[in-house]
Amino acid sequence: MTPASAPTNLADPQQKLDIRTAARHLVRHPLVLAENDPEMLLLIRRHERTLDRLFTQRFGYRLQVTADTARLFKSSAVAHRRPLLTATSQGRPFSQREYTMLALALAAVAAGPSVISLRDLIHEVRSAAADADITLTEELTDRRALVTALKWMIQNGIGHEMHDHVDRYVTDEAADAVLSVRPDRVALLPLPALARSETAEQVLDRSDQRLSSRAWMRSVLLEEPVLFRTDLVDREWSELRQRLGEEAAFFDDMFGLHLESRAEGIMVIDPENELTDSRFPRGGTLGHAALMLIDRLVHLDQTPAEVPPDSRTDDGRDPVEAGRIPFFRTDIIDVVASLAAEHRRYWSQDADNPERLTGDVLDLLCDHRLAEVDGDVVWLLPPAWRYSIDVQYQQESLL
Repeated sequence: MTPASAPTNLADPQQKLDIRTAARHLVRHPLVLAENDPEMLLLIRRHERTLDRLFTQRFGYRLQVTADTARLFKSSAVAHRRPLLTATSQGRPFSQREYTMLALALAAVAAGPSVISLRDLIHEVRSAAADADITLTEELTDRRALVTALKWMIQNGIGHEMHDHVDRYVTDEAADAVLSVRPDRVALLPLPALARSETAEQVLDRSDQRLSSRAWMRSVLLEEPVLFRTDLVDREWSELRQRLGEEAAFFDDMFGLHLESRAEGIMVIDPENELTDSRFPRGGTLGHAALMLIDRLVHLDQTPAEVPPDSRTDDGRDPVEAGRIPFFRTDIIDVVASLAAEHRRYWSQDADNPERLTGDVLDLLCDHRLAEVDGDVVWLLPPAWRYSIDVQYQQESLL
């Protein structure tokens, strides 16, 4: 057995490549279904023992594989801003009500039956809601939220429409359909922490397991765009820096990922630009606006927002000294409005509403931990500097 402290040493290069391919896919898609990706599931099944050992020893994850399903339980760290996405061509994050409906729908079918009508399912959902002291209505918003949850279940192999379609329920509360359900797959969805928790806070606390700091830090590096120095206590940061070469070997060996280290933190780079659900830089109006906003803020002549007195970093440093620069949100809107006016000819209609476009841009930057929003103050974070036009030009000039 390969020790946890050493990279995998496989004699067969093709076997090593297959394990890396399967590991990358599981990180990106922790639920793999035979009907959607039979070849990948076959690859995972072939290397199940090795994959389970590597994920368990290095990240504290657990891999469970059945005849037609593979599930990677990521139970070491809670990723920031990683919501479920709706089963639409342009997936959007679930709303709180849609999360509630999904939880109720899963609870309604967890014990079977394997075939159920939409009307019976709605009855079971209402029963589960009553048990949880949740009020449901026949209003359009609740019907739409339930259908969104059911479509997600269908997309992820939890259910299958056998007769008619559930989306008719949005416009017709008397609509019916027939679904086949996979209770065995429902049982694979919750993380182990859910079974031992009674509140949302307990779920988060028990899912964010820092008892094993090595596994926790590796999980954060794998799941987040960047691990900041301020995310760690001094002991953890010192430990990580001392074994950075070892960690770099792990990530390259198992996923083909590279670690980029700076004084402010560590970023994981995927040369293939695939191991993410949200890319940056990216095209389109939103991507262009975000990239140009970073460059404008980096070179902004005016004085940024005054640093709030209680905003020192966890290690006691002044945030500006740590590379965190504050700006007023109103100033950000003005910059975005200026960019929209300058590039309106090439941008979509989103540019017609600078305030809304600013909100979308900040959401994108926060998703990639390039910025943080605290009320009326926007903090530009250290990794954003690598996307400055001057910095990119200098990097390209060295190639």
